[in-house]
Formats: sequence, structure tokens, C-alpha cells
Amino acid sequence: MPITVEEFATARPHLLSVAHRMLGSAHDAQDAVQTAWVRAATARSSASIGNPSAWLTTVTARVCLDELRARRRRNEGPLLADTVPAADLAADETVLRSEDVSRALMVLLDRLTPPQRVAYVLHDLFSTPFDRIAEVLGTTVPNAKQHASRARRRLAPALPGAEETGAEETGRPDQRIVEAFMAAARTGDTRRMIQLLAPDSVRDAEAALLPHGGRTTVTGAADIAAETAHFRDRIRAACRLTVNGTPMYVIAPGGHPFATIGINTAGGQVTRITLRPARADDRFDALEPLAAP
Repeated sequence: MPITVEEFATARPHLLSVAHRMLGSAHDAQDAVQTAWVRAATARSSASIGNPSAWLTTVTARVCLDELRARRRRNEGPLLADTVPAADLAADETVLRSEDVSRALMVLLDRLTPPQRVAYVLHDLFSTPFDRIAEVLGTTVPNAKQHASRARRRLAPALPGAEETGAEETGRPDQRIVEAFMAAARTGDTRRMIQLLAPDSVRDAEAALLPHGGRTTVTGAADIAAETAHFRDRIRAACRLTVNGTPMYVIAPGGHPFATIGINTAGGQVTRITLRPARADDRFDALEPLAAP
């Protein structure tokens, strides 16, 4: 056997990190790494391998590429949070927080083709040389570089627009107010939220996002602030993106879109908050350069 159990155990944390970025699922990443180990354990060659971690990374990446292509053949959409089992969602969230993975990046990686995703993850996130990436993809080095380049372009921030600070005169929300409200919402600071909410502000939400019997419309700064504080765990799982061309926040536990938060402002205060479930046909784009894990 060219790879020993000890060599695999040493490489396993790295392999799981790579597979998670490629597949977007801690459960699927574990399956991919286990499959890679089975292939290593049953390999017929008896020759020793100079860099076991690199060899196992290549095998794991091929397994992930096969899975991504199978998903595409099955015409599967992005892994939305409401379709992921609760235990798997919790595992994905643990990975994001423990490894400081960019939540926005995990949402956006679903936009890439399988070769683009593999090339981008291996090269841009894990500094894998393009000759090894070409081996994984079964292509040439120039083609592997092209896949990574196309991935970068697809993940690039949207062109800046009037959604930035001081944009109320254009009818777009004032991002300074939005950011301040979201910062207060993440910590459950009701006093600060009330300061930022207009007295007659409105929160609209689709019933599917609320507990049974929850009010789809809440009016008034105090009531909205109290309810928002109750859902601060969800808000901590939000990242700023554009959704179908409109800047907003996406609640994405474990990097899987769950709901969007649209915030309107006027006169230096939040006037309306709109929540709706994420949909498979939503188009997500970056608003700012993505922080690599």
C-alpha cells in the first residue's frame, strides 16, 4: 500500500478542508475523503510516495470533481439551508466558524462549473500548483489556468453603485444606517435598534420563515427591535451580497442560503425590513472582494 494509515490520518484535516470548499457540505466532504482513502488503501502499486498529502489531495479532488459533475447531471440547484438536514447544517456551520471560512464565498462557489470550482479552490485557496490541478481535471496546464481565471471573474465583486453611503437621494438605502442596524441586530442591542428604526417602521416576512402563528407584519420600532433580538442567531449567519442585482443581506447558515433581508432607509433611519426565503433561481453576486479562508 503506497499510503500508510498514519500518513492518511496526518493529511485528513487538510483533505476535509479542501473537500468542504469544493462540495459545500461537511457530510459530503467526509464521504469524499473516505472514498479517497479506500482508493489509496486498495491501490496496487507498492512504490512509496514522496508527498502523501499532495497525492491524497489529488485523489480527493478527483472524487469531489466526480460528485460535482454528478450533481450537475442531476440538475441539482444550490444547497439551500431548508433542504439540508439539521445535523448536516450544524456541521457545516461548525466548519465555517472553526476554520473562519468566508460565508459569502461558500454561497458564491455554487455559481461555478465543476472544473472552475475545483481549480479555484485548489489554486486560490490552497496554493496547489497548476500542473497538479491539470492532472485532477484531466486537461492541460493552460486550460487549468483558464478555469481558475474564469472562476475569479465570476466571483468578482459587482460594479459599485449608488448603494454605498449617502445614497438615499437616489432611492437606495444608506449603507451606513444598514450596517449600524445589522451590527446592533447581531448582538441583540434593542436600544440601538430602536434608535435606528423609524417610529412607524415596518417588518414584512413570509410565513414560511416564522414560527407557527408568527406575525408576517410587525409595525413600530420597539416591536421590531424586540423580535429582531429574538432572531439574532440567524442574523449572525448573514453576509452581504447582491441578490438578483439588489444589495441585501443573505442569511446563510453553513454557507447555504436560507433567507434574504432587504432594508430600506429614509431620513437616516430604517423604514422597512423585508424577509423572504432564498430561492434556487436567485442570482448571488459579491459586493466586495471575498476574504479567502
